[in-house]
Formats: sequence, structure tokens, C-alpha cells
Amino acid sequence: MSENPAESVPVAAAAEPHQPITWILTDGTVGMRIQCLGLAKAAGLMPIIKRIHPSLLLRALPVLGAVPGIPASAGGDPMVEPWPDVVISCGRRTAGAAIAVKRLSGGRTFLAHIQDPRLDPRRFDLLVVPEHDPTRGPNVVTTLGALNPHDPAILADAARQWEIEVAGLPRPYVAVMVGGSNKRYDFSADAVARFVEQLRQVANDGAGLLVATSRRTDAATRIALKDGLADVPAIVWNGAGENPYLGFLALADALVVTSDSVNMASEACATGKPVHVATVEAENGRLASFHERLRTAGHTRVFEGRIETWSHTPLDETPRVGALLRQRLLDAGIVHA
Repeated sequence: MSENPAESVPVAAAAEPHQPITWILTDGTVGMRIQCLGLAKAAGLMPIIKRIHPSLLLRALPVLGAVPGIPASAGGDPMVEPWPDVVISCGRRTAGAAIAVKRLSGGRTFLAHIQDPRLDPRRFDLLVVPEHDPTRGPNVVTTLGALNPHDPAILADAARQWEIEVAGLPRPYVAVMVGGSNKRYDFSADAVARFVEQLRQVANDGAGLLVATSRRTDAATRIALKDGLADVPAIVWNGAGENPYLGFLALADALVVTSDSVNMASEACATGKPVHVATVEAENGRLASFHERLRTAGHTRVFEGRIETWSHTPLDETPRVGALLRQRLLDAGIVHA
């Protein structure tokens, strides 16, 4: 999932007796937490979410988590015994905390980490990294897309919830998933205006627009979307009330996703529907490499103000990686067949 939807995976208040104790470590970043939930679900685990505040020291130098006396967290949910059998973490900011938990457990805890922390991969038992990152090793699994917990049952429920709301729009339904600026990507007013004009072209060609903004969508972009699409067939969610992201994802006949979010693009590609990537601002670095790989694999095409139709195999990495984690846990005696 991206920054958009609420958590859709039930989380155990405490692990069941026959289940290994599993912690998800999160600093609150939604996209990273969702990837952890997706991996836990696919591996058949019932996680306890630990919302923590990693110390500045561990965020800067995660390897220090292995040093005795360094606390695993500077605040948030308590991390005390009994130590978990499994920790799932995502991103460099929680990597040091995960390493510290393994140290505190006497090395017993199995560490599954998502994204490349730029550390020796042997610090982890399973490391899940994007193909466009450099780390490789015997315990490293590479993925093209980000993990997510949105299985067909969840999407079917979301579709039923929102189908009446969108029934008045013409088909095809085109879901538009809008992100926002980040440290390496800026939504300028001129770029947003061009994007809105392209969306108007799609609506004028006969489509109904299902527009979902995200937590990172700034107020000016929300207003530009709402005002710019006011006279065309469109539902524009501006952040108030229940988030329709999953419903729009499920009901769409085709999708347009802004290129700033790896998670949103991955979730769109997992549907197997035509996915058009809107370059609101030019990508660079690893983000540009990611989108080039999606296009080369046939999952996406560039959005230029029109909707194309093609078929592609759904990009669903989560079951594959979940099965690998489950097998590693079986081999380690942490879970049983």
C-alpha cells in the first residue's frame, strides 16, 4: 500500500500460542509499515506492531545496533522481553533497531528486513531489496515492485463498499492515484496544472475519473485537482472522510499513478490492469531506474493524456517473498508445517 489507505490487515494484540512472536518495527512511515504487513501476512505470521522512535545515533549508524549498551529505541512502544522470534522491519531508519533486538535476544531473533539498508547483508537473516539497489548475497531476495497486503478478498470488499458511490460515472473508470512532493521530487504549480489538463482530456474522451490523493499531497495540488476537474465526470477525494483508495484501485478499469511513489505504482501494477505513470516532475536516480524497469517489463506506459489498453501479468511480488520467508522460518525451526 502507499501513503493512501488505512491498514487493512488484522494485527494480533499478542501472538497466538502456536504462532511465533513476530514484531513489526515502524517509525510511523505508512508505506514502509504496509510493506512489513504484506510480508507478514504472506508468510502466515500474526504480527504485533511496535511503533518506535529510533534514536538519531541508530538512524545515522544502524550497525551500532549490534553494540552492547546501545538501546533499540529512543521511545515509543516498549521493546522488552519476551524477545520476538521474528522481526520484520523496512527502511534504513529501523534497521539499527532490528539489529539491536537480535542482539538483545542473544542472537535468537530472525531478522527479515525490507529495502536496502546499505549494510553488510549478513546482519540480517533475510534481506528483501529492490532490483534497482546494489546489495546482493545468499540471503538477499530482489523484487521489482514493493510488497503489499492487498489480496483479492480485501480488494473485493473494497469494491463492494464503493461501487454505489461511483455508479453515476461513465465507464471506463480510470483511477488516479496522486502522491506529492518529497525530498527528491517536487510538485510545482505549473507541473500540476499540466497534469490536471491531461486528466481533463481523459474525462472528455468519455472516462469517469476516480481521484485519490495521499498524505503527501499538498493543499495547492488538492485544490487544483478539485477545481480543475469540477466540470467533468470525476470523484475527487480531498482527504476528508473515509479513504477510497482501495475501492478505486479495485473498481478501476485502468489506472494513472504519479511517479513519485514506488508503493502506489507497485500496487497498481499488482492488479494486472493497464497502468499509466504520470511524470508530474522528472524522476532521477533509483526512482527513474524503477520506472524504466516497469516499462520494459510491460507493466506500465507513460501517461500522455489518453488511456491505452493492453494486458500484462500482475506484478505481485508479495506471495513469492512471503513463501521464501516461510521456508526460511521452517528451516530454522521457528514455524512448523
